[in-house]
Amino acid sequence: MFHMHTLDRIQTLSQNMRKVLFICTGNSARSQMAEAVLRQLGGDDFEVYSAGIKPKSEVSPYALEVLREKGVSTEGLHPKLVNEFVNKEIDFVVTVCDRAKQSCPHFPGAKHIEHWSLEDPAEVQGSDEEILKAFRETRDEIERRIKTNILKS
Repeated sequence: MFHMHTLDRIQTLSQNMRKVLFICTGNSARSQMAEAVLRQLGGDDFEVYSAGIKPKSEVSPYALEVLREKGVSTEGLHPKLVNEFVNKEIDFVVTVCDRAKQSCPHFPGAKHIEHWSLEDPAEVQGSDEEILKAFRETRDEIERRIKTNILKS
């Protein structure tokens, strides 16, 4: 059974968590990778979401594969519509593609809004290995930006 001070502490912890939303067009690759990577690196300090302007029906299998290669959990990842988050209290909004930046709804409560112009690895043509290479490069760039722009802020 929880003691009252334990419940207060849990409530305080959730209030102190920084809420981050990553947005891209399809919410199937870049924003999903960003959500999973920050969730792993940020631990209990962050509540992390991703969403798309026009979400696809599923997360890219290539995105899931390159996340698993690095031991990043992909549990619970699924495309979501950005409108689901418009009225949520979000601290940090990051658009990860140019189209999403242009179409992104307004988040008046956001303390910080940032744009990362990341190439879409899903648009790469070629062999599976060439496509995986593009996804790995994007995953690594996302991780670098998370460490530099979010975890150090």
